Amino acid sequence: MDPPGAGGINSSECENVSREKETSEEFEANAMDSLIDMPFATIDIEDDCGITDVPHKNLERSKENERISKNQIKKRKKKQKDYQPNYFLSIPITNKEITRRIKILQNAIIQQDKQLAKAMTSDGSFHITLLVIQLLNEDEVNMGIGALLELKPFIEEILQGKQLILPFQGIDTFGNQVGFVKLAEGEHMNSLLEIAEAAKRTFQEKGILAGENRSFKPHLTFMKLSKAPRLRKKGVKKIDPEFYEKFISHIFGEEMVHRIDLCSMLKKKQSNGYYHCESSIVIGDKNGGEPDDAELVRLSKRLVENAVLKAVQQYLEETQNKSKPGDGSSVKTQEADRNGTDSDNNRK
Repeated sequence: MDPPGAGGINSSECENVSREKETSEEFEANAMDSLIDMPFATIDIEDDCGITDVPHKNLERSKENERISKNQIKKRKKKQKDYQPNYFLSIPITNKEITRRIKILQNAIIQQDKQLAKAMTSDGSFHITLLVIQLLNEDEVNMGIGALLELKPFIEEILQGKQLILPFQGIDTFGNQVGFVKLAEGEHMNSLLEIAEAAKRTFQEKGILAGENRSFKPHLTFMKLSKAPRLRKKGVKKIDPEFYEKFISHIFGEEMVHRIDLCSMLKKKQSNGYYHCESSIVIGDKNGGEPDDAELVRLSKRLVENAVLKAVQQYLEETQNKSKPGDGSSVKTQEADRNGTDSDNNRK
């Protein structure tokens, strides 16, 4: 591939160019070839037959561009190295039948090796990870919430009014370290992949570090050896395929996707075992709008908090009113006037 602007030199016009100049031109071309794919590779090459000092100037510019490019690459690598996701977009699994069947699977494995109990995903935590994100402070969390809200119309456009139903069937692992229930193949997979791409694009356009280099593979984790690091010391380094052999093609059920949550990986989980949720978007009615357990818990907590806040405000208002000067005397005066009026009425 020729570098930008490298063409246009007629060999017949340059027959008398010295070997030294040809060597310089070749060196310059090689230097620019290394910059072709970099954003600063915009060096212009002038007619070598008319100007004798261009190669020297171009080499200086090439070196400068190469230095700037190297600095950018270093910064990019440092940014990627510092990228530690601490938030994620979650599709919660709310179908209790799926949860029940996963519990049967987990118990079957534990019966074969009791020490694996600590590696199991806890109740309420079952979910599909749509996107991993890094949010370092409250401002970035607010940006993330804004990005999630902006994502909703894109999802609605992808689904076009249809429900997204995810069927789960079979078992697989990541390197025999993470056990998960597989998402069956079908048209729903394309929709889910489109939503994941839209989410990644929406968050990245806001300058948020989001996504991973590896391809998106939706899965429902039910056990993870990294949850119990002591197992490695005991010699348990892999999940034995025989433990879940009976469930290889097992049907676990279908999840009707109705909500996507922005969750924290590090903050304390909710009382029901689900992750701390910063914000959510609803992308479809579930059971005609019937809320699930997690939604009911959040709604109940919000109602209790509002009731407590209202009671405190009312108490403060009453306290302030009682402490105002003259309030007591005015009350007494009103009572005296009322008593006097009653006496006069009795006389009449």
